Amino acid sequence: MDYGFTIKTAGPFTETVAKVRDALREQGFGVLTEIDVRATMKDKLGAEMEDYVILGACNPPLAHRALAADRSIGLLLPCNVVVRSGQGETVVEAMDPGVMAQVADQPALQGVAEDAAARLRAALAGIA
Repeated sequence: MDYGFTIKTAGPFTETVAKVRDALREQGFGVLTEIDVRATMKDKLGAEMEDYVILGACNPPLAHRALAADRSIGLLLPCNVVVRSGQGETVVEAMDPGVMAQVADQPALQGVAEDAAARLRAALAGIA
């Protein structure tokens, strides 16, 4: 099952994270959370890994529509965006909101998912 959208860029990791934040903002998303997975794995487990950040993005109008349709949908919010170092490139992945609509099986969420997906795709296109 494909559950996300992916782009790859030659840009450096730190610069790409900043571009992702800006691109999300342009599409109406704010970043509510940021998890530095690399630092967490090093600190908690002593494990080494590539640069890897998870950004928890939220578009308040879309979140409001989704929550109005199904209060439990908060379990699947916000939209997670991963920025990670790849083999000589930086990989950016965004969760496909269509997965949320499929899991919830609520017809009222389909339009919200389509709108969110279009915005996430536009944000990624602006980075590539």
